[in-house]
Amino acid sequence: MSELPKRKNIRLKDYDYSQNGYYFVTICTHNRQNLSETSIVGNDLRVVPSDVPQNQIIEKWLTELQNKFQIEIDKYIIMPDHIHFILIIPTERQSLPHGYIGRSLPDMIKWFKTMTTNEYIKSVKDGFIEPFDKKIWQKSYYEHIIRDENDYVLKSEYILNNPFKLIP
Repeated sequence: MSELPKRKNIRLKDYDYSQNGYYFVTICTHNRQNLSETSIVGNDLRVVPSDVPQNQIIEKWLTELQNKFQIEIDKYIIMPDHIHFILIIPTERQSLPHGYIGRSLPDMIKWFKTMTTNEYIKSVKDGFIEPFDKKIWQKSYYEHIIRDENDYVLKSEYILNNPFKLIP
């Protein structure tokens, strides 16, 4: 039996991922399976309807992510096989329930993946969406710490322009 390839850790060594800042996040589906045929851009930047159940699940849990961890999802795009979003951890967060203050970006992403997966499973069992291939999300995710205004503009434009890559 051959060994699985070692995953490269893309996190910055000694960086505190619970500190305030802007983070560009990409989460891909398992084996890049298409879970939806449409894409939407969020936060009043909608380019297609959001009445697709899979998109509703993701939008619901992005909202819950904001509420639970007192962060902001600034912009996002839901594509058929991945999502991108800009997550903002504010300087000041009100008191959160015990154990949630200072939770790191990896903790937040893990929670988001768990909650969306649970709802996908329920929706498949209830017959609202088609079955998926073993898992919803890839094991890891990509993140980029947004360092300045120019970096923010580039990542925002990337989110806005991502659906146009699907057009032949």
